[in-house]
Amino acid sequence: EVQLAESGGGLVQPGGSLRLSCVASGFPLSDNGMCWFRQAPGKGREGVATIGRVYGTRYADSVKGRFTISKDNRKTTLYLQMDSLKPDDTAMYYCAAALDYEGPPTLARAEYNYWGQGTQVTVSS
Repeated sequence: EVQLAESGGGLVQPGGSLRLSCVASGFPLSDNGMCWFRQAPGKGREGVATIGRVYGTRYADSVKGRFTISKDNRKTTLYLQMDSLKPDDTAMYYCAAALDYEGPPTLARAEYNYWGQGTQVTVSS
């Protein structure tokens, strides 16, 4: 059974940092594309950072230079290092797996077929 479990969210002041983790089970993390999405109240779910099966990483313009996605295949864990956080980064953050997709890294929600339950990130003073 495929499972994704996020952790690491919380309350942080503007300019601060957080590292989110997503423990994956039921499939080989090394062989599949993964993505972090976020959804703020009243807004749609947007992809912010993805790491492809083979081809590297891709970021939304809003987080480029501030967020870094990585994964540890031995620990079967996906990470999102978030630095220089802004109030606009406040959202529920989800990790997602694209188990049937073999293309380049994509932030397109439709390509991801497994989702975690999310972890809340709040950026406020």
